[in-house]
Amino acid sequence: MKRIVVGVDGSEGSQRALEWAAEEAGLRDAGLEVVTTYEPEPEWAGLPADGGMSSEQIEAVRDNVKTATRRAAEHAQGVAKKMIAGLPSTIDAEAVVIASQRPAEALVERSRGAQMLVVGSRGLGGFKTLMLGSVSQQCATHADCPVVIIRPPSRGANA
Repeated sequence: MKRIVVGVDGSEGSQRALEWAAEEAGLRDAGLEVVTTYEPEPEWAGLPADGGMSSEQIEAVRDNVKTATRRAAEHAQGVAKKMIAGLPSTIDAEAVVIASQRPAEALVERSRGAQMLVVGSRGLGGFKTLMLGSVSQQCATHADCPVVIIRPPSRGANA
């Protein structure tokens, strides 16, 4: 089946990307893969710690990290489901939640075999002349399919 991948994070930019991708999926009779990521449990969380911490303190830190990771995964799943819920019922959309510290790499991986990858763009920090965020720029450079980057709405000439 034809597949369009769209990266979302719950932001206004990703909402616009999702809307565009959903419309395109309808035109192309393609499925829509709505991808969001969350940070997995850090690698160090399973390692013994030193520095004078008691075994109870180490266990408490590990439990806190596991809880934070579980909450991050649940939040990511909620974001994807909420965004899909607003789509027309005619769109075949699937939420894909990936544990990754590198969202761009996760999206590039999902782009394999896809018809296109759709992402939003946003400026970096205070540099308004930079139109692409790091994720959209990396996707545009490395994806295995055409990439569509949805820019924010124009503010007009007087803004």
